[in-house]
Amino acid sequence: MNLDVTSIRAQYPAFSDDSVWLDAPAGTQMPQSVIDAIADAYRAGIGNLHGAFPASARSDAIVAEARQAVADLVGGSPDGVVFGPNMTTLTYRFAATLAKTWGPGDEIVLSTLDHDANLRPWVQAAEAAGATVRYAELEVPSGELPAEQYRHLVGPRTRLVAVTAASNILGTMPDLPRIAEITRAAGALLFVDGVHATPHMPVDMVALGADFWATSAYKWNAPHVGAIVAAPALLAELHPDKLLPSPETGPERFETGTLPLADLAGVRAAVDYLAGLDPTAEGSRRERLLLSMAAVREYEQGELAHLLQGLAALPAVRRIGAPARSTATVYFTVDGRTPQQVAEYLAGRKINAWYGHSYCWEATAALGIRDQGSAVRVGIYHYTSRSDTDRLLAALAELAS
Repeated sequence: MNLDVTSIRAQYPAFSDDSVWLDAPAGTQMPQSVIDAIADAYRAGIGNLHGAFPASARSDAIVAEARQAVADLVGGSPDGVVFGPNMTTLTYRFAATLAKTWGPGDEIVLSTLDHDANLRPWVQAAEAAGATVRYAELEVPSGELPAEQYRHLVGPRTRLVAVTAASNILGTMPDLPRIAEITRAAGALLFVDGVHATPHMPVDMVALGADFWATSAYKWNAPHVGAIVAAPALLAELHPDKLLPSPETGPERFETGTLPLADLAGVRAAVDYLAGLDPTAEGSRRERLLLSMAAVREYEQGELAHLLQGLAALPAVRRIGAPARSTATVYFTVDGRTPQQVAEYLAGRKINAWYGHSYCWEATAALGIRDQGSAVRVGIYHYTSRSDTDRLLAALAELAS
């Protein structure tokens, strides 16, 4: 493992206030290099795309570099990177586009583990097309999503399977290659919500079997930009609603309006930052990303083990779900306190943590906690220090006593 967390933390201006940042599943902080890249784009001057003057050419270069950066991050092609304001908006767009070819008798398969952004757009598109929705069920109380159930859900009329690569509340990481194998055998497409997984592991969307990989840049140190990545040949088969003057080819025809150009400069800088987390990594940016993100995974899993050991020593703290393979994300309750009360208590001690359903609407219902305020969520990120987790454990011990 080659992460120097002290050096990493020194790159974050936000860390000057002594807060404990355990809210990363809802969005991460920006290192100085990303902040500088955004400011530099504005300082240099940017114009709208495809013009004849230098500021426009700078914008064209920013977009091209951002597409290449995201492609390097997830193992896709830059010509298959579609940008948008967020993953939810993009998923609605792709759902509406794909559903143009659906009709009565067609089926889509979703999961009750997923964030609602990978459920509701597909449900609504299927209803409009007259297609049938089937569900893979979250296993209670483990929080697992057994892959073999897809053998009974996916069939000759299945057009699409949508599933998360990691739950943003439980951390559960389903067996994507197995789900992809079943999906592919039926001739269906696999849409993977990679929003929570991408910041915590090396990603190879092709090896994982994803036809579409969705990610949100603000979950990995960049501004609020969403992206969906697919093979260019697959995108070429789709026909989104668009303005008549908009491009007829490439990812641009899926992008409505003007892109956030300076923010895309931050996206490229964030990918460069991630590629440099392991200072010993060499090779192309893609190669350095794979090594750095493997180091991230190892570090975060070590800190997760420490946190879980500490929580297990607190009888009043109850973890929700216990998946065998997960991101370093923990969902829990404290006896005698509502999740909101716990989060407010932690906030009073400068510990940032979220509470509530976190848009996992079906999952929290299946777990039987949604109507009770759900639970408290903390997430370990590669900038989380041991002292951060120990401050959380100390605060929870104090609260429970």
